[in-house]
Amino acid sequence: MTNKHTEILIVDDEIGIREVLQETLEDEGYTVACAENAEEARKMRIQLRPSLVLLDIWMPDSDGITLLKEWATSGLLTMPVVMMSGHGSIDTAVEATKIGALDFLEKPIPLQKLLQTVERALKHGETQAQSMLIGNNLGNSSVIKELNKQLEHATRHNGHILLIGEAGCPFETVAKMFQKPNMPWVEVRRPEHLVDLPMDLLEKASGGILYLGDMAQYDKSIQQSIGFLLSKAERCNVRIICTSSRPVNEWLNHNADTRLSCLLSGSVIHLPSLRHQSEDIPFLAGQILRELSNSLPEPLDVKFTSSAFNRLRQYEWPGNIEQLRNVVKSLAMNCKNHEIHDGDVVRMLNQFEENDTEQEIKGGFNFNLPLRELREELERRYFEFHIQQENHNMSRVAQKVGLERTHLYRKLKQLGITFTRRSNANSE
Repeated sequence: MTNKHTEILIVDDEIGIREVLQETLEDEGYTVACAENAEEARKMRIQLRPSLVLLDIWMPDSDGITLLKEWATSGLLTMPVVMMSGHGSIDTAVEATKIGALDFLEKPIPLQKLLQTVERALKHGETQAQSMLIGNNLGNSSVIKELNKQLEHATRHNGHILLIGEAGCPFETVAKMFQKPNMPWVEVRRPEHLVDLPMDLLEKASGGILYLGDMAQYDKSIQQSIGFLLSKAERCNVRIICTSSRPVNEWLNHNADTRLSCLLSGSVIHLPSLRHQSEDIPFLAGQILRELSNSLPEPLDVKFTSSAFNRLRQYEWPGNIEQLRNVVKSLAMNCKNHEIHDGDVVRMLNQFEENDTEQEIKGGFNFNLPLRELREELERRYFEFHIQQENHNMSRVAQKVGLERTHLYRKLKQLGITFTRRSNANSE
């Protein structure tokens, strides 16, 4: 018999059918709850988080097909659903299956047929819960399906992985797809450990994964240390996974360690930006709501209206999934009537737009840039300021900034600041 703690939710407007089904299943050891309409089912789906739903198609307030669609588009169809109807047809069954229903039972339901279907559905649900396919977490759009193919191919070998995408993409979520049960996962929290404690990191990650994070944030010395790690990883049975939030050619030194170059020529997987999978946004938003609800003492009974979902889909999401996560959580925590409307979304997103400059630009500098880019921008503006102040007299500029002229010229060239030595000579 299946686990006695299994929660089955029966949704049917006929009290006689609810009672018969409940009694039958409880006699088999299942824990059963009942809802008489779609509104009750919505609330109980949040509160009970059932392992299986038996859902009637014809109900007075909203039909079962509509409720099934709602759960599917909002990321709440995380359990198997078996449709029930006394007026069923092949077309209805096919439609329900396309939306996401696992099976279809026609009333009156024979006892043996009911029990067989329930047992099969629960086993299917357990299998799905254990699945590590990343598409279960990131959606079902064409770009995610293509990502899945790449990931499935990459899991067949133990080589190192480089994940490339925009800032805010779900790098760690994707990286953890490669982690098998009981496999060590070591994440580098402090970059200096890559230089000071490389062998310690490899020993801790032995037989598992060493996650190095964003390569774009590391300077040349740390990149060299990563090259060393790569040379020793195979001996320690460690798979190294790196990410990059910028194009590789922007941070990879031309004289980079050849071992690092080997990583970049191996399994490189590009993560799609959220604006290229806008159709997945309702699913992702529903998933974020569910995660938030699970983290709270009391279940969170909040949902998005269709128009609110449309507003979310229309936004460009420069911060990708991380930005979506923050927006959804903020909307949910400030929701007063259990429904998030398009006006709520518009106000939240407008606030983002209005505060972009204030939040990102401080003293004329964009603090969302990686540290190295921000430092270069500061240096560039610093030298340009002094060149202008000294009227392009490079001798005085060198004296002002405390650098020898040859060093100054080299620095200006590195920063892309143009100058002419002939005019310098004339001005001096």
